[in-house]
Amino acid sequence: MQPALFTLFLLHTWLRGGQGDLREDLTLLKTELALRLYQGAAAPRNETNIVISPAGVSLALEILQFGAQGNTGRQLAEALGYTVHDQRVKQFLHTVYATLPNSGQGTKMELACTLFVQAGTPLSPCFVEQISQWANSSLEPAILREPNSTSIGVNKWASRQMAGDNLGGPTWERGGGAFPQLALVSTMSFQSTWRQRFSSRDTQLLPFTCAQGLVLQVPMMYQMAEVNYGQFQDPAGHQVGVLELPYLGNTVSLLLVLPRDKDTPLSHVEPHLTASIIHIWTSSLRRARMDVFLPRFRIQNHFNLKSILNSWGVTDLFDPLKANLKGISGQDGFYVSEAIHKAKIEVSEEGSKASTATALLLLKRSRIPFFKADRPFFFFLREPNTGFVFSIGSVSNPLD
Repeated sequence: MQPALFTLFLLHTWLRGGQGDLREDLTLLKTELALRLYQGAAAPRNETNIVISPAGVSLALEILQFGAQGNTGRQLAEALGYTVHDQRVKQFLHTVYATLPNSGQGTKMELACTLFVQAGTPLSPCFVEQISQWANSSLEPAILREPNSTSIGVNKWASRQMAGDNLGGPTWERGGGAFPQLALVSTMSFQSTWRQRFSSRDTQLLPFTCAQGLVLQVPMMYQMAEVNYGQFQDPAGHQVGVLELPYLGNTVSLLLVLPRDKDTPLSHVEPHLTASIIHIWTSSLRRARMDVFLPRFRIQNHFNLKSILNSWGVTDLFDPLKANLKGISGQDGFYVSEAIHKAKIEVSEEGSKASTATALLLLKRSRIPFFKADRPFFFFLREPNTGFVFSIGSVSNPLD
């Protein structure tokens, strides 16, 4: 499985120029942020495949918090639900970022942020010190007044961070006569193998019913495995099955949410998902031996975060007359011109091609419970120990 994300913020100068409680609170806030991001991205897409990663989005907003002041800083804090200027929050998040799953036991995860700086742009020493110590963040010189050369430089950096995942280089246009001075790029990359792998020999074409009733034959992976599973009811009374599939090392897992009634559209369940409900469900999962059917899928999305952030009340950040990012350089005039998010996720049996198998026969002979994702489902890529959500999305058509 290989998801990755890419978040870009362009900053232009105007006119050319209790620890336990804290942990639980931040976990719920970050889960709520993930759900709000997903809902904001999914709303205009009308039941298409979606993937978005709150990890890179929140990291970029945290970096901006170090430079934001006044009403701009308040809007960012309200959007995130916390502020990195709170020393307890700052220390806790710094510890979490420092202990994210790293290379080893078949799993590699990296959350990073780089600030590309136009030559000659002054930066506050305090701002430089803060971001250099935040979640593998760094500063790199760039020639931002030449968009093509900037795109190449940023793309090379992103390629290094994503270990070959090609989401395409970010591009932008110079507007209103203003030249970009800073480009803030945040990435999250993850690569791992299942704790119990799916075998390509057990993958076969099986029916998948899309949201509009269209039935497709899709490559469906199969395994009999020990998993965490539970059956729950959302506030509207919809029954769902929740399955957690762990990766090697058990430091990251994929959480799947599937309506149990085949006549219940996923769109009826999604509006009722909240951070507290997800927390209750994940805390109530029990070990079970099950037949698991999961389609192979690959999703790649491109979002304009500006409209989503505006809907959250983050408006001053994008207004050259109102933005207050004086903490970046000690000077007025910086504002965010673009907020672009690119995300990708791929789920497979380790890249194997589908082949004929006996999954259906196994299911007929078996009396154990089964989880069969043969219709639209919701997913989280998360760290079980902290509950932090790295990627979130849904699959409406595995063949898209």
